[in-house]
Amino acid sequence: MADRESAQEAYDRLAPVYDEFTSANNYEVWLGEVLLPELEKHGLRKGWALDVGCGTGRAFGPLLDRGWKVIGCDASERMLEQAARKFGERVPLVQADARELQPMAPPDTDGFQLVLLLNEVANYLTGDGDLERAFAGVRRNLAPGGLVVFDANTLLWFRESFASGKSEEMSARGWDWHGLSQTVDRGGIYEARFSGQGVEANVHRQRHWAPEQVEEALSAAGLRPLAALGQREENWQVILDPRIDEERDSKTIHIAIRAE
Repeated sequence: MADRESAQEAYDRLAPVYDEFTSANNYEVWLGEVLLPELEKHGLRKGWALDVGCGTGRAFGPLLDRGWKVIGCDASERMLEQAARKFGERVPLVQADARELQPMAPPDTDGFQLVLLLNEVANYLTGDGDLERAFAGVRRNLAPGGLVVFDANTLLWFRESFASGKSEEMSARGWDWHGLSQTVDRGGIYEARFSGQGVEANVHRQRHWAPEQVEEALSAAGLRPLAALGQREENWQVILDPRIDEERDSKTIHIAIRAE
């Protein structure tokens, strides 16, 4: 599949500078102080977590520090190499595409209590049926009562990052993020080119998924939606809002449970 190859190749090329490029993304705050407490409101039980699209392991630290056991998977071999350098044997790593997830739970468990697909994993699933395939794999890995959490970029984010020419916010320290699309509409597929110091130029392709499309795909895969929240930042704080506004929020956050 062309889009799969594109995403994997893009992140293989991005891997050497990924942590520096995304250094402003504070996972301790986002995951540790915002998302995990929100998940606990929906009955999250601590145990094993599967981080799908784990990249260099940015989410591992907040989970390990809170007593979670973690397995990470990603389609990009180069991103996994970076994760292995940082976490060694503390986190088992598996190379796997999000649309082809097989059961990965450790022996003597009934599945993962939490599956994460963070930082735009859903948006890189650009083909028709890709969300359903990924969510079906998530369900295969969830324990009864287990939760999945993931984010999806909004129309506002796409306009600012994929249809604005050079993004000043995402271009810094000798790098250039350049949106290649002219306009943004619901459900469209958009591209941006990343290039600059220490990295071979690569193109990122993402699809806008409306909240109702996401919830339909979750239900089709045997997952019951629990919450869909708008996310934005104000005064250096991450705000979750039960009223999604795609012209105000940068992301939507989705939480679902394995349906029995």
